[in-house]
Amino acid sequence: MRKNKKINIIYKDDQIVVCEKPKGIPVSSDKTGDMDLLHQLKNQLFFEENTDGEPQLYLVHRLDRPVGGVMVFARTKKAAASLTEQIKEHTFEKDYQAVLTGWLPDDEGTFRDYLLKDPKNNVSKIVKEGTPGAKEAILDYEVIDMMEDSKMKYTYCLIHLETGRHHQIRVQTSSRGFGIWGDTKYNPIYQKTKKKYKEIGLFAARIAFEHPTTGERMVFKADPSGEAFDLLEMTE
Repeated sequence: MRKNKKINIIYKDDQIVVCEKPKGIPVSSDKTGDMDLLHQLKNQLFFEENTDGEPQLYLVHRLDRPVGGVMVFARTKKAAASLTEQIKEHTFEKDYQAVLTGWLPDDEGTFRDYLLKDPKNNVSKIVKEGTPGAKEAILDYEVIDMMEDSKMKYTYCLIHLETGRHHQIRVQTSSRGFGIWGDTKYNPIYQKTKKKYKEIGLFAARIAFEHPTTGERMVFKADPSGEAFDLLEMTE
């Protein structure tokens, strides 16, 4: 196995590994062939722990390629089953920080929609309830700050996912006219830009779950960084 740029490992034991995913890389292998987080993490554990053979890691949740933040990987099938069940039962908490374009009209609220995934084009869209294949998508948001520079207005907010659908936050915010900063896939403001954004204004800042074997409630956090979140300092 070859060495790669070190991943920030926040916590690890014999059941789980919690790390900070860098923005701009895929969680697992995709058609680009670029090095992905799963393989980087396996490589790193191989060298750090001096294991015999490839370390076992199981993917239980995902982050979009341009999104950075906290993730947990299972190290055993039992741990993977436990975490997957917690996600299914909505006891696995996922909180994000986001920079949106425009000013949200309310300080807090809930977005509730039905999303349909288009695997061929790797996009999701909002559809009517009852549409075949559609899944309910729910998120809660809380506005932290509103900003403005010479180009546009921005909303800095916290987002709590009640469900974890494909591109959920990106679709639900953009459909209401407040897309994610830098999101060339869903935010109309950036769809025609020639600039290549490797990151967007969305960061997985906190996860919380019960440890698969001890049952202890565990909380892990990370602070966002990058061009979008630099706006918070520029507009103070």
